[in-house]
Amino acid sequence: MIVQKIQVVNFLTKRLINFKQNELSKTVYIILGPTAVGKTAFAISLAQQLNTEIISADARQCYSAMNIGVARPTEAELALVPHHFIASHSIKETVNAAVFEKFALEKSAALFETKDAIVMVGGTGLYIKAFCEGLDLIPEIDASIRGEIIQQYEKMGLRWLQKEVSVKDPLYWEKGEQQNPQRLMRALEVKLGTGASIVSFQNKNKITRPFNIVKIGIEMPRELLYERINQRVLNMVEVGLEKEAKDLLPHFSLNALQTVGYREWEPYFSGNTSLVSVIAMIQQNTRHYAKRQMTWFKKDAEIQWVASNKLTTAQVII
Repeated sequence: MIVQKIQVVNFLTKRLINFKQNELSKTVYIILGPTAVGKTAFAISLAQQLNTEIISADARQCYSAMNIGVARPTEAELALVPHHFIASHSIKETVNAAVFEKFALEKSAALFETKDAIVMVGGTGLYIKAFCEGLDLIPEIDASIRGEIIQQYEKMGLRWLQKEVSVKDPLYWEKGEQQNPQRLMRALEVKLGTGASIVSFQNKNKITRPFNIVKIGIEMPRELLYERINQRVLNMVEVGLEKEAKDLLPHFSLNALQTVGYREWEPYFSGNTSLVSVIAMIQQNTRHYAKRQMTWFKKDAEIQWVASNKLTTAQVII
C-alpha cells in the first residue's frame, strides 16, 4: 500500500504540472474501464491521496436495493472515502444520464467549495459522457410512444425489441448496445417519435465544463479480465446473490432490474433452468458487457490508458 500511495502521488504530481499554467484550478479525475478491472481500489487510493471524495458513475450501484449483483463497494471500502451516488436511489425511481449529470454537477460544485480535486469512478460510459460534455439535445417524445414500446417489450421480449431496432434504426443497431433493453427502447422511441435515428442527434452540443477533466482508463488482457469476471460471479453467488435476486423478483419488471446479474434468474425461479446455467449465463453476459464498455471507451481519445499491473509502479502512462 505504501508503494502504491507513493506512485499515485508521483502520477498526480506529473499530471498537475501539465495544468500549472491552466486558468482552471479545479480537476476531476475520472477512473474508468470495464467491470472487474480494479477501478474501485485505485479510485479509493487516489481519493485518499487527494484528500477528497468519490462520485460513482455507475448506472446500477445507485440503487439501494441492489448490492451483490452490481458489485457495490464493500462497507469497509465505503468507510475509507466518502462516496456519492451509491445506494442513493430507489429501484422505483427513474435514474438516467440526465439525472446523473445534474446530480454529479451539483455535487462537484459543492465539493469544489473546499476541494481542489474530485475523483469519479465507474463504467457507465453514457453517464461519464453526460458529465463531461452534456447530453445530446433530443426533441421531446410523446409519452404514448414510450408506453407502447414498453408494453410490447414486456409482452414480446428482448428478441422482438432487437428486431424492431435493427429494422427501423439500422444506424443505431450497427454501433449501439444490442443487449441493453433500455438503450434499445430509447433508440426505438426516438426513431418513431422524430423519424430520425438517435445517432443523428449525438455529439452536436458538446459543453466545456469550468474545471479540468483527466480520464484514466484501466485495462488488462482480455483473458485475465474474463477470468476475473467468471470468478467474481462465483463469489457473488457464494455470498448470497440468489437470495438477493429472489427478494427482488416481484420488481423484475422495473427498468432497474433489467440488467446483468438479475434478469438471468427469472427462468431459474420459474423452474425452467438450473443454477449452473444461471451462473454460466451471468458470466457470459458480464463478459459481453465488459466488451461493450471497452468498445465505448476506446472511441474516446482523451482517455489515458494504464495497464492494471502498472498501477502501483512508476510506469504510469501520462
